[in-house]
Amino acid sequence: MSTLKNVLAKKIEEHRKRTTKLLVESGDVKISDVTIAQAIGGMRGVKGLVTDISYLDPFEGIRFRGYTIQEVMEGLPKPEGKDYPYVEGFFYLLLTGDIPTKEQAEEVVEDMKHRAKVPEYVFDILRAMPRDSHPMVMFSAAIVSMQRESEFAKAYNEGKFNKYNSWEYMYEDALNLMARLPQVGAFIYRLKYKGDTQIDPDPTLDLGGNFAHMMGLEPPYDEVARMYFILHSDHESGNVSAHTTHLVASALSDAYYSLSAGINGLAGPLHGLANQEVLAWIQQFMEKLGGQVPTTEQLKKIVWDTLNSGHVIPGYGHAVLRKTDPRYTSQREYCLKHLPDYPLFQLVSKLYEVVPDILKEQGKAKNPWPNVDAQSGVIQWYYGLTEYDFYTVLFGIGRALGVLANITWDRALGYPIERPKSVTTDMLEEYAKQAQEAKSNEHRA
Repeated sequence: MSTLKNVLAKKIEEHRKRTTKLLVESGDVKISDVTIAQAIGGMRGVKGLVTDISYLDPFEGIRFRGYTIQEVMEGLPKPEGKDYPYVEGFFYLLLTGDIPTKEQAEEVVEDMKHRAKVPEYVFDILRAMPRDSHPMVMFSAAIVSMQRESEFAKAYNEGKFNKYNSWEYMYEDALNLMARLPQVGAFIYRLKYKGDTQIDPDPTLDLGGNFAHMMGLEPPYDEVARMYFILHSDHESGNVSAHTTHLVASALSDAYYSLSAGINGLAGPLHGLANQEVLAWIQQFMEKLGGQVPTTEQLKKIVWDTLNSGHVIPGYGHAVLRKTDPRYTSQREYCLKHLPDYPLFQLVSKLYEVVPDILKEQGKAKNPWPNVDAQSGVIQWYYGLTEYDFYTVLFGIGRALGVLANITWDRALGYPIERPKSVTTDMLEEYAKQAQEAKSNEHRA
């Protein structure tokens, strides 16, 4: 080991002890309006961001512009003969807070069709990348490559930009990007997994229907696309992809730079990759059972064995929620209607019946209920989309709806550059020392 690495390794080991001591002995000591534990622990629970696009209540779940998922699905206009709403109409809701009429939703459908043409150079760039590149690398690269199209950047460079009109240029970028993402995603899928046999867009279809068409997946996968994009669109501002997009945009970076950065955050295993990890675990589970759906008693034993071996049950628990994720419930309703006899769904359904009670009995989980990832991969697999690595691109197309709406409003309200203040570990230890001395003085008094 080199001298530099050796010295660094020793310092890291020493510093870890300091951090652990602070968390254990002084985690509740305030250093401003936050505690030491919150400062070290990723600012969890710190109320320091503002968004009106969505709100996550621990016991109620996500609300989009004040509407529950059920209210969104029931209230938004739908394509003729379909059960799930126009994604374009949902984008209208996220941007305005109003549920559009059918005419208003269809106007957005037509507007986005006119914006949907992806520049040819984007396809050239994707084809020039190694075919074993991760789909999220390709997706992020495609997004940032289109930055030359940015109306926001152009207005800034030409001096047309001010804090009162900047949202209009961000809006143009947001709609242009959102209109193009489905074809970019489908192109990457067909390039990587289908021998670059591309399917041209169908101008008669809405965003969800056209995405399914370009993927080469027959109905009712168009319904899955509409549902999936809406459910994954936003989750407050504090998650990695939403916060990163907001953070980069706060520097007056345009939507292309900002969304690409957010997509890079979404690619992390602790964020957007969770859905493929859950599916892999469910399939391995099924293989151990010889492809058979287990009885309740068999399942209880396997779950306990998993927990007792030190492993977790993927897809269960959530950083904020303290109930079943309504996004899980919405997907479950779809499965009960369209694939009730599918063995993987039956296993997921049985896990839902068994796991929460076991996790409660074990007593370690703050939230024993399933989250959105607990079965989203199962639906994709059922319809033949069996390439795990692509699932996060689907997530990314949906998440773009929320984050693009958010940064449009950030510019509309003139929010400043985000710049929280840092402290050193020495400072934290001094805060802890002062708090301990104050406690000792109280006892003496």
